[in-house]
Amino acid sequence: ALLVPVAGCGLSVGGPATGSFRTPDSRNAPEAALQQFYDQQLQWRQCGDNQCAKLTVPMDYANPTAGTVQLAVLKVPSTGNGRNGTLVVNPGGPGGSGVEYAQAADRVLTPDLLKAYDIVGFDPRGVGASDPLKCLTGAQLDQFLATDGSPDTPAETAAIDSESRDLGARCQAADATLAANIGSTSVVKDMDILRAALDQPQLNYLGFSYGTYLGALYADEFVGRVGRFVLDGAIDPALSNTELSHGQALAFEVALQRYLDDCTTQQSSCPLGSDPAVAKQRLLDLLAAIDAQPLPTSDPQRPLTQALALSALIYPLYQPSMGWPLLTRAITAALKGDGAPMLEIVDTFNERSADGTYANNGTDALYAVNCVDRPDRPDLQQTQQLAATWGQEAPAFGAFLAYGNLPCSYWPLPATDTPSAVRAEGAPPILVVGTQYDPATPYPWAQALADELASGVLLTWQDGDGHTAYNNGSTCIDTAVDDFLVDGVVPPDGKVCR
Repeated sequence: ALLVPVAGCGLSVGGPATGSFRTPDSRNAPEAALQQFYDQQLQWRQCGDNQCAKLTVPMDYANPTAGTVQLAVLKVPSTGNGRNGTLVVNPGGPGGSGVEYAQAADRVLTPDLLKAYDIVGFDPRGVGASDPLKCLTGAQLDQFLATDGSPDTPAETAAIDSESRDLGARCQAADATLAANIGSTSVVKDMDILRAALDQPQLNYLGFSYGTYLGALYADEFVGRVGRFVLDGAIDPALSNTELSHGQALAFEVALQRYLDDCTTQQSSCPLGSDPAVAKQRLLDLLAAIDAQPLPTSDPQRPLTQALALSALIYPLYQPSMGWPLLTRAITAALKGDGAPMLEIVDTFNERSADGTYANNGTDALYAVNCVDRPDRPDLQQTQQLAATWGQEAPAFGAFLAYGNLPCSYWPLPATDTPSAVRAEGAPPILVVGTQYDPATPYPWAQALADELASGVLLTWQDGDGHTAYNNGSTCIDTAVDDFLVDGVVPPDGKVCR
């Protein structure tokens, strides 16, 4: 909600350049076919206080002459001498806008980084301002998000099955070629062309959440071009979509209990009482009641369904400092029969305007990328079995997140990659940051990625809540990351910020 989209910035690319750092990697495609992309120079134009450009990359790296994709790029000039060159940032997703994240650099990055680097963000292919893949209209996305994600009747099961089946077909109908080439393996190749276009012999990179997955794949693919890499809120590349969702179900359940513990024992006006166990059951009872009878909101056409209520519980857990008070307010209203504050949380997170339009294509891109990144595609019966098991382990979120993968079961395009551990043998130290109670990228994933990377260094925020650690309240974390990115000081592997 803090990020403002950038409109109308960027020009075409062109112009020759020389230098060995502009040589394509021969593993991607014949060098001659990619050389024109590596030779391009970004044509910057002013957009507000920053600079914007467009980067041209191949649509299909297996056939680089068969069409191109335009990527939006935004640069925030250094506030100091920029002695370290360029730092490329990615906020996560899939579907997150690196352009918007870079534009908010003065709020999301520390002053030391802004002095040492020009900050560059890009919207990955299919995302935001980079030739976006738009699968759903605003009305269709409203329905998709509101459809019961924990079905317990034949009618509810049929509804989510239909919505899941339709999503992939709509993405294919919107742009079959882009949908087939939107996967992360293509994005990391785009990142190396971006590195060359920025005149950087090596890529310095700060990636969060899904951005850590891109960073890990890049390090493995372009090991000789890895500069200073920080991967915060890590995804383990060895996990399937099913394993990722299962890990999230368990972690969000823990994060919810952390909120309930705080609400009931530290807040005098907790709407769920003063006993954490009783509060959890009251919340589950509220969800069951909403399932039976959705709550009215300020929009008569959009009552608060159980799926929307679950989303309203999930989103505030990403950033407790702001999210937990919002969640308390929303639960208080819901217990009184008013679903409007919960719906407001969902709409804010998804950037839905009052006129029913969405400012981004995040949901479309999230599924389009995840479903082609990994080949596991449990069918409806298998999903029902997973939901039953996960529902016992995570009563609030287990079934909901199990059904969240159902669209991939019907995805009409083949997967372009398979999960595997990455080594990046020969890379310089790569700093992996994990938050103990991160709900979206559970801490064990950071441990796993740091172990898998040959040069991985693990930095832990012990007792930290919320998604990712950097600039989220720990001076210890911020100092360690800044010292690494600015001065190249590698913290001890296993360093713990308490």
